[in-house]
Amino acid sequence: MARIVVTGATGTVGRAVAERAVADGHEVVAAVRNVEADLPDGARAVAFDFTRPETFAPALAGADGLFLLRPPAISDAARFVNPVVDAAEAAGVGHVAFLSVLGAERNPLLPHRATEKRLEASPLGYTLLRASNFMQNLAEQNAAEIRERDTVFVPAGDGRVSYVDARDVGEAAALVLGAGGPAQRALDLTGPTAIDHFEVAHVLSDVLGRRIDYARPGALAFAWRKLGEGEPLPFVLVMTGIYTVARLGLAARVTDDLAALLGRPATSFATFAADYRAAWA
Repeated sequence: MARIVVTGATGTVGRAVAERAVADGHEVVAAVRNVEADLPDGARAVAFDFTRPETFAPALAGADGLFLLRPPAISDAARFVNPVVDAAEAAGVGHVAFLSVLGAERNPLLPHRATEKRLEASPLGYTLLRASNFMQNLAEQNAAEIRERDTVFVPAGDGRVSYVDARDVGEAAALVLGAGGPAQRALDLTGPTAIDHFEVAHVLSDVLGRRIDYARPGALAFAWRKLGEGEPLPFVLVMTGIYTVARLGLAARVTDDLAALLGRPATSFATFAADYRAAWA
């Protein structure tokens, strides 16, 4: 049994990591700002804050593995995330699984790349989990629009996206951390196929029993509406950028890394949509 520290344990991916690690019999320590937060069953809370380096060492004490992610609110990874890697080295953590982004190695402007480079220069065992866009975004950030307007409203044009289920990524991270070892590698984690948003709308229509349309807005129309709905500018810019990558045909790459690690096919979008039906019902 390994002691696994999970950052972001109250979020979509971190919770999936913690739940799978608990199910596999590991001791799970949820590194969270609010120790009274709703945690996955079986996880133990420990105070941790990326902006408070004094919390790092107590949270990592005795850890065999660390699931590390960059909180969305933190853009300066070199200042706030890389010091956690320093602390993991000092604590003798055996393996770090870092949640990165598909294609990060080719984009030095991504904050994830700064932490990738820090890990690559480290003696730590590490796995860079370079994930494609999460299916869960459609059940969280886009849920209200689909539920209330029967519309998928993202500026992706005709571009395809190799959407991946966050539950699969969480399972992958738990398996990597449970195995431990000195491996230093990167995995590109995608779903089984790349789909466009006309197909997304078609699958949702079948699952929900009502017609869902893909509006296919341009980037400016998307940004204008989201700002008008009160979304903060940084969030709108990030989302516009993500879907512009898809519009340009750069988000469609599919790999078998996830299936090989899990020993089964990655979850399809149709299966995900059926499981998350309540989000849009």
